[in-house]
Amino acid sequence: MNDTRGGANSPSSDAVDEIQLAWLRERPGTPVSSIGVITRIWQISKLLEEDRRETMLRLGMDSATRDLLSALRRAGEPYRLTASELAHRMLVTAGAVSQRVARAEKAGLVRRVRSTEDRRGVFIELTAEGHATIERTVDLLLRHEDELLAELSAQDRDQLADLLRALLRSLRRRAGLPDVTGP
Repeated sequence: MNDTRGGANSPSSDAVDEIQLAWLRERPGTPVSSIGVITRIWQISKLLEEDRRETMLRLGMDSATRDLLSALRRAGEPYRLTASELAHRMLVTAGAVSQRVARAEKAGLVRRVRSTEDRRGVFIELTAEGHATIERTVDLLLRHEDELLAELSAQDRDQLADLLRALLRSLRRRAGLPDVTGP
């Protein structure tokens, strides 16, 4: 195990270290260093997913709607994108975009706007209510999530973000998925 902190008995060890040591004990020679990374990411993912779900419930918005409104808001004025641009930015299918837009449109958060250049083209655009809703939601959500990272210094956050970016790119390449860029 590549643990320089002293292993499972050190003050900084956790249950993941114990899992790693147990596999090393039971299967000497088996590569176990991935456990320290993958298992922690998996556990963090579960905790953050549940926290995000509960936070969004408190804020009165589902994640799919937040994702849609956020993509439109990040696009900048006039806060409109085509369905295909939304699908690309939200990493979902055209069908998922259609369902999300229909729900948000019914709630008065977005509207469909015909292109002035190509009458067949349609943009999805934030309404004033949608803009106000996403501003409030994102502000509260990001303040909450900033608190979740309060124990990490700015330097630690930057370093962790860099490492996770590299890992995500590598995993996307291995899965044959394009690198995700853009807002």
